[in-house]
Amino acid sequence: MRDLGSLSFYLGIQVILEGGVITLNQASYASRIVEKARLEGCNPYSTPMEPRLKLSKESTASPVDAIEYRSLVGSLRYLVNSRPDLAFAVGYVSRFMEKPTVEHMVAVKRIVRYVAGTIQFGCRYMRGGEGKLHGYSDSDMARDLDTRKSTTGVLFFLGNNPVSWQSQKQKVVALSSCEAEYIAAASAACQGIWLARLLGDLRGAAAEVVELRVDNQSALALMKNPVFHDRSKHIQTKYHFIREAVENGEIKPAFINTGGQLADFLTKALPREKFQEMRGKVGVLPIK
Repeated sequence: MRDLGSLSFYLGIQVILEGGVITLNQASYASRIVEKARLEGCNPYSTPMEPRLKLSKESTASPVDAIEYRSLVGSLRYLVNSRPDLAFAVGYVSRFMEKPTVEHMVAVKRIVRYVAGTIQFGCRYMRGGEGKLHGYSDSDMARDLDTRKSTTGVLFFLGNNPVSWQSQKQKVVALSSCEAEYIAAASAACQGIWLARLLGDLRGAAAEVVELRVDNQSALALMKNPVFHDRSKHIQTKYHFIREAVENGEIKPAFINTGGQLADFLTKALPREKFQEMRGKVGVLPIK
């Protein structure tokens, strides 16, 4: 083994260590994506996706080169490793890999234009604070036009620093917003417990209780209620894992109002002001 000094680059991710602050940035990689899309010098967008945009696999628009489409989307997916602000938009356009059309390519090019205007953005990690692990889970009800499935958004912080994020279409069709939020919380609970155990191993201590913040009172009541009633009989058994986690004290569910739900931008495209506010709160900032 050799001591190569402080880490500076790792798999295309630039790591900057200054005064107790760690910043992660993929500026050079993002620049190559813009060049691949032939959008150098383009007019950038302030958000990665137009609010209320709805795309379908049954689009009647003209088809585009599927190989080029998949290559661009695949490149953008790797950029999500340091850019949680791209997670929802990239996940959304990933649903149309099989038969992409002009409508789908326009959505991808908009993401690239947003990247072109935010190339120097990345995640910043600072010392200080209690270093408690806490998370947010959210869902957007039945937004997918083809399957009517909801989107799960999960975001975890260690102190004030984002350490894990996820935006993914749910595997089942939810019959209510309560069920959609409950399914999202169950996915977040699995991830939160794993992170808590990993941190415990690193610190040589017992896994801590993870606070999970949800903005749906009905879903919170369902998590804390050990009795299966008519409202939850139809929910698949595996999603009731979160009830056991709550009973065992591994997960502490807590209510948070919609305005403070930081996972909101992982479930839908937001207007410019709201999106930029959420992006700053999550910790995606310009890296000088």
